[in-house]
Amino acid sequence: MKNRRVDLQKLVLVGILLFITVVFTILNPRFISGFNLMYVLIQNSFVIISACAVTLLMISGQIDLSIGSTVCLAGMAHAWLSRAGLPVGLSFLLAIVVGLLVGLINAVLVVRLKITPFIATLGTMYMGRGLSYLVSGGLVIREGLPDAFSYVGNESLGPVPYTIVALVAVVAVFLVLERRSVLGKYSVAIGGNRTAAMLSGIDTDRIVSTLYILAGAFAGFAGVLMASRLGVGDPNIGIGFEFDVIVAVILGGTSLAGGEGSILGMIIGALIIGGLGNGLKLLNVFTFFQSIMKGFVLVLAVLLDQNLKLRLGARAGARRAERSRERA
Repeated sequence: MKNRRVDLQKLVLVGILLFITVVFTILNPRFISGFNLMYVLIQNSFVIISACAVTLLMISGQIDLSIGSTVCLAGMAHAWLSRAGLPVGLSFLLAIVVGLLVGLINAVLVVRLKITPFIATLGTMYMGRGLSYLVSGGLVIREGLPDAFSYVGNESLGPVPYTIVALVAVVAVFLVLERRSVLGKYSVAIGGNRTAAMLSGIDTDRIVSTLYILAGAFAGFAGVLMASRLGVGDPNIGIGFEFDVIVAVILGGTSLAGGEGSILGMIIGALIIGGLGNGLKLLNVFTFFQSIMKGFVLVLAVLLDQNLKLRLGARAGARRAERSRERA
């Protein structure tokens, strides 16, 4: 039943994505241009890179509200270290480590200190944002950055931007983790029934800690890519980013209760949100309408998820009842 439900969700999501594409192409043919589609993919690559790790985390029944602040803090660390004279490659790596450390702090708060994930990561969200402003004095780090700072975010490997190369690599890694690794399988088990997972011998604390650390590290990776693309360290980037990530994950079919979800579904969900925002921009629709549409799409996704659960659950119940009657 679960496989049928997941397949149906993906088909519905693909249908929504195609519908959005057709509608916006009719309203503005520039929407389907190669340049615009590449722009949408690049703009959403940061969300997808972060959401790959968050998908596994939410499948395990956890949540991380500090993603946006981690993205910002890592980008600011990259800019600050680069301006201080460190080689850009080294500051790039150290900034990712900053994200990893935020994930480690989240793991300690949730796993060791037993603080509710929502509260723990809300706290680190505020701390990360505060540190970002502290690093720069509340100002954008623009002067004194080396030319190489913007290289990865704006250059290409042949015809393919490095950002897209990074996106494909991250997605490939997480598809393997999701489908072939112990980490992916245990995430589903923990999200489905944590007590049963513990009784079966799974080290749930270690798995959840690993997932939080991965979420922090890849948010840091997305942050340095974003800073490189912008060419500055901006303490205001990433505001609301965590909600873009969570909306993409939930829209992609990941249950808020944990136990199910998919990387591919999340990618489609992110492209729906990104395509919707881009299409509205091309139509010169006010920015705040995009937030309204995100909220609407999120509610619609949750309603769809609940509806599919009820329908497939009812069908499964009817089949069980029919088999019982046949045996009787």
